[in-house]
Amino acid sequence: MPDIKGVYLPPPAQRFMIVVAIKQRYPGHAKQAALVACQCHAGAYLGRYVVVVDDDIDITDLNEVVWAMATRSDPATSVDILRRTWSGPLDPIIPPGQKGHNSRMIIEAVRPWEWRDKFPATSAISADTRNEYSKKWQKQLAQVQARYGHGRLEPH
Repeated sequence: MPDIKGVYLPPPAQRFMIVVAIKQRYPGHAKQAALVACQCHAGAYLGRYVVVVDDDIDITDLNEVVWAMATRSDPATSVDILRRTWSGPLDPIIPPGQKGHNSRMIIEAVRPWEWRDKFPATSAISADTRNEYSKKWQKQLAQVQARYGHGRLEPH
């Protein structure tokens, strides 16, 4: 599989979610990467969700992954469900007596191949500007983080 830039299993999801970053090379590359990730031996057991993102997304930052899902995928065209895939006895959603199979959702959260060059550019600020404003607003950001228990103060 060409140009796989990273694979990550987010700790909150354990074995139930895989995030894959790719540098798209051809039509269908994202779906191919998702299918391989969720059906290879290490990814198949207990898997439930596979999200494929472009290589500009930090796959270890779930905020960026969710952002890619929200802005680069369309539920009607970017999502596939695989049925009767390999699961195991530790899968909590499978009813007792029906262990062995589950389903998978693969989400292509990438710029659509057909018009990837015309896809709206991502707006971003420089690392220096991010650091400047993070320092300026550090106290307020810390209060928000303490209140809601998430977010980050340092640039990525």
